[in-house]
This record gives sequence, C-alpha cells and structure tokens, in this order.
Amino acid sequence: MTSPGSITDVPGLRVGHAQRTDDGWRTGVTVVLPPPGTVGAVDVRGGGPATHETDALHPASLVPTVDAVVLTGGSAFGLASVTGVQAWCEETGRGFPTPGGIVPIVPGAALYDLARGGVVRDSAGAPTRPDAAMGRAAAQDAAAQPEGAEVTRGRVGAGTGARVMGASRPGGLGTASVRLGGDEDGGGPVVGALVAVNAHGTPVTVDPADLCDPVPTTGVLSDAPTHPGAQDLGDSPASTPRHGTNTTLAVVATDLALTVAQTEAVCRAAHAGMARALDPVHSLVDGDVVFGLATGTRPLPEDADAVTTTLLQVQQAAATAVQRAIADGVSRRHG
Repeated sequence: MTSPGSITDVPGLRVGHAQRTDDGWRTGVTVVLPPPGTVGAVDVRGGGPATHETDALHPASLVPTVDAVVLTGGSAFGLASVTGVQAWCEETGRGFPTPGGIVPIVPGAALYDLARGGVVRDSAGAPTRPDAAMGRAAAQDAAAQPEGAEVTRGRVGAGTGARVMGASRPGGLGTASVRLGGDEDGGGPVVGALVAVNAHGTPVTVDPADLCDPVPTTGVLSDAPTHPGAQDLGDSPASTPRHGTNTTLAVVATDLALTVAQTEAVCRAAHAGMARALDPVHSLVDGDVVFGLATGTRPLPEDADAVTTTLLQVQQAAATAVQRAIADGVSRRHG
C-alpha cells in the first residue's frame, strides 16, 4: 500500500511519543514540535472536549504563535502532561518573552482511554494515566527526531489506548499529507495531518478486513486486572459500550504563511475529513478537536484572487489529509 505521507512532510515539524503498556497501563502522549514562529489555531467540536490553552489560539489573542501541541490520553486528567511539555519548553528557551521570563504557549487536548489497560491504579498505587513526566518524555522524543523523520503510527503515543466503534476495536495514531497541485514529489505547498483516532463512530472509509481485530470487551476495560488487589471498574466481556469514552484529536499543518484567522479556517475545513471518515462524528460523547499550524516558510501569492484560490486548496487538502490519517491510524498493518 502506498504511504499516505506524514505531517513531518511539512518542513521543520517533529513528532514524538511516550507511552506505557505494562502493569495495567495502556495510554500515552504525542507532542508536535513546530519551528519557532509557527502560527497556531484551533476548532473544537462535539459534546465532550478536554482542552488546555485553546482560548490562547483565538485570532484576537495576544500571541499568534505556539511552541508545542500536546495530544494525550487520560481524559481531563491527562492534561497534566501539558505541564511537563511547558516545563521542557521553558528549559530549552521556547516561549513568549515577558518581563518575568519566557512563557511557553502549549495548547493540548485529551481523549478518553481511562483504564484501557485493565486497571485504574497499577501495582504501585499510581493512577494509570499520563502525567507531567510522560509529557516531558514525549517532548524530548520529538526534539530528538531528525527533521523529516517518519512518524511512528498505530498504538503509540496518544493512540496507545484509543478505540473506535463504541470502543469495540482498537483505534490508533495516523498521519498523512497532501501536496498542493497534485504532485506528491513536487515543490508546491504541503498540508499534513496527524490524528489520534478514538471515535465513538465507525471508520467508513476503511474495509472492515483492514481494521484491527475486536478487543476482548466492548466496555471500558480490555483485560482483567494484572495483579492482585488492582482496582477494577467491574467490567465484563458481555458489557455494552459506555458513553463518554471517546474523542478524536487532530493536528493539521502547512508550510504556508497564514494568519491565525486563516489557520482557524483551515481547522474548520479539516473537520470535514473527520465527517468523511467516521460515522457518527462530533457526537455528544466525542470532544473532537483540530489544531492548526502554519510554519510560514512559504509566502502566499501576492495577487488577491490567487490567495483565495490557494486558501481554498489548503482547506480541501486539510480535509483530505485528515480523512487519510484516520484510515491510517486504524489500519491493521499498524497493530
């Protein structure tokens, strides 16, 4: 199968992961590190979002740029991982300068994967969800990647405990890219997407034979407790899916020099890719989020009509990249 491309086809972007799958854990964090000066935006849909610093990405806000984007498991608890990324950014000089020091702008969003490894707390009594240390580890992994490095896909990072189809089948992390002008190897602008697929809905653009095999239970937990005395949620293989255990998270990026408002418009269009790939989407139990990044290394055309044409192409490419990344994330070949 031809590779769908990667978000790291956008020059300067790096992606890193951290995850745990032992001792009752099945969750993780993914961090996208953009080059300095990258413009950020966001569009949030669905009834159950868990987000951090999304208001800072509004076009009317003071700072137009972002220093990192965090996708995490752990539901709202997992947003603690953002603090680890912020601390790492501060230590490495990434942030908005203020009289009291730099302040890293690190938006993030969480999906629901609580106790997908079988327990609420592990053998040491720690809650099995991402924390600041896991966020820091993912940021360090991203920084260590060479420019243009292929993104690890499937059950990694924020996709480690992801599920789809009412939590009955594994989800995962996928990525794709689209080159404007139709020349995948040419020199035109590029739009990339990274998606952690944890949807209530069904992936409708993927042949069922290409999906990973069903997990042992359709409820919240996938395994029996891994040690005596582990705190279990009382699930059973015969239980029905539980509401509120979902959310699909995406990052779309381009090398074009877009404003915050233009980048936000790309985010809105990218949600169409979710709608093409998942049924249902943006439901009451999904907190679907699309972050947008514009690195600014490629200027827009000077002619106003050409600018409009380019923005329309970018919106279409963003939706296509998200659609392909979702199919990539749930593919059997990744897990």
